[in-house]
Amino acid sequence: MHSGRDLALWTAAGGSVTGLSMAVASPIWGILGDRWGRKPMLVRSMVGGAITVGLMAFVQNPEQLVILRFLQGATSGTVAAATALVAVETPRNRVGWSLGVVTSAVALGSAFGPVLGGFAAALFGLRWVFLAAGILLLLATIPVFLIVRESPLRRRDTASMGTLALIDQRPGVRRALMGLIGAQGLVSVANSATQILLTLRLLEMLTHGVAAVTGIAFGLAGVATSAAAVFYTYVTRRLGYVRTTALAAVLMAGAIALIGISPWVAVVVGAVALNGLLSGVIVPATASMIGLETPTEAQSTIFGINASSVALGFCFGPLIAGGVAASAGVPAALGVIAVVALGLAVLLSLGTREPAR
Repeated sequence: MHSGRDLALWTAAGGSVTGLSMAVASPIWGILGDRWGRKPMLVRSMVGGAITVGLMAFVQNPEQLVILRFLQGATSGTVAAATALVAVETPRNRVGWSLGVVTSAVALGSAFGPVLGGFAAALFGLRWVFLAAGILLLLATIPVFLIVRESPLRRRDTASMGTLALIDQRPGVRRALMGLIGAQGLVSVANSATQILLTLRLLEMLTHGVAAVTGIAFGLAGVATSAAAVFYTYVTRRLGYVRTTALAAVLMAGAIALIGISPWVAVVVGAVALNGLLSGVIVPATASMIGLETPTEAQSTIFGINASSVALGFCFGPLIAGGVAASAGVPAALGVIAVVALGLAVLLSLGTREPAR
């Protein structure tokens, strides 16, 4: 029995099943959100995440952990639910800024959550971290339940016809939405692959201190993403959504390639931060474009499908990165992901359109 290989396999399984179950369940929850309300779906996702994460504190073997990770992906989806609710309730001229704030909050949580969790695990043990995370997420549902208000659903929100039929009533919307949803999936592929490859790249460059440098790089990237997600609307007002996102994707390709070719650690860390900054432009901007293109009655459905694309990206990104790195090396894998980012730029340029504001 090779414990190292077993650990790697169970770690990969735990990460993959969450993305796969979320990819399947998110469109279903989205359709229910358009029928029954977006706030109930947000509360449902938070409670589902709280229960599954909290139960991870009591697992006794890897099989139980993988099952809970699968259930977590199938029952949670907080970001998609919150995005749909914010997109519907925000005045049209403020959608871009509002979804940027959502992305900023998610980025800050992703940047500082692992750091706080690592310190807490060292002090109290990993099981207590899972239990505390579940309790905190459950407590977070209280202000959502008491404070957040949702506008009454329109009559045709609850009609028996599918909300996707509304999209066909608007020329060009289906093609634009397909391009935007595909773009969000490609961003997920690029980001998840880059995270894996960064660690491998630093292992090649450093003999010690890899964990500290990796933490610094991820922290800077998270802060940069958070800042860009709030202020990117200043750029879109001048250049428009399509030009801004396409340019950011081209620059992202350059930043990812720089991680693979630079011989200096400081430059690699700076390139990771730049990648985070550009991701903080592309993710909320494309989400805003989706919100502006989608009829109100179909917002949850479309953002549910979008969440499925994002989940698949996070599932396949590390697989692509690991496969190429194993066969051709880490720099070559980063080159492949840079090409993916260039493909993202082409998709944004040719497969989307400037939404009416």
